[in-house]
This record gives sequence, structure tokens and C-alpha cells, in this order.
Amino acid sequence: MTDAQAQPAKSTAPATSHATLRCQFCSAWNRVDVARAADRPKCGQCARPILLDRPVPLDDETFARTIANTDVPVLVDFYADWCGPCKMMAPAVDAVAAAWAGRALVAKLDTERAQRTAQQFQIRGIPTVVVFRGGAESARQTGAVPQAHLEHMLGG
Repeated sequence: MTDAQAQPAKSTAPATSHATLRCQFCSAWNRVDVARAADRPKCGQCARPILLDRPVPLDDETFARTIANTDVPVLVDFYADWCGPCKMMAPAVDAVAAAWAGRALVAKLDTERAQRTAQQFQIRGIPTVVVFRGGAESARQTGAVPQAHLEHMLGG
């Protein structure tokens, strides 16, 4: 037996990066391998898709657990339906979610429906984008910005 045969092959695959997300259809919590976003993961309970190539909706109930239990950077768009600049920036947020699928999680939080979380993070103006790494805030931007700026906030 040669040395090459005796040594197990070293994997060059990156370590998995997980996110803990609530299914938007059945509300079951799922631990998803974000790096496999292109494989279109499914909910373990209802088998419906968990779409990681678009912003994930968050609320007061899901925010803390999702942020705390996600290994990749999480970009959260704090917005309101009535906000004109929020509507103008929405396509850029959607584009970042698609472009960064597998490397980051993009989420949206409606400040009108999740007032407790908006107050906790002292959201005074919208749109406000906050990036979380390891469960902690690492970057913040208030006001509408283009897609390139959002990607820069994620490290791109």
C-alpha cells in the first residue's frame, strides 16, 4: 500500500454554512445549508420550497432566531409598504438576494408590522439596511442606495 492509498483524500469543498428559517407556508423551522441554495431546499415538514434567491420575510417572532442561527452574513432591509424610497430600492434588494444566494442571506422586515424589532434596533428612518455577521450588527445604511452599495456592505 502506498502513502497515497493510506491517507484519506482531503476535501477541498468549503464548510457548510447554515441558516435557520421559518417556512413561509407552514411556519416550521428549518436548518438550511445556504451554500446549496441552487438545489432549492425544501421544508422538512410541508416539502414546499425555501427560496433563498429572494429576500426572506422576517417579523418580530422570527428575527432574533434567524439572525442568531445563521452562519453567513444577513442583510436586512427595514422598510414599510407606504415608503416611496423603499419601493425604489426593492429591486436592488431583490437583485442582491439573487446574486448572493449561497453566500449571504437577504431578508426584509416591515417596520409597521414588526415595531418591536424596529425599536430594538433604533430604526429611525426607512429604508435602513443592516448587515449582521455572527448575530451582531456589522454595518448600517439609512436611505435608498443602489445595488452596488448593498453588495459593498456584504463585502463584495
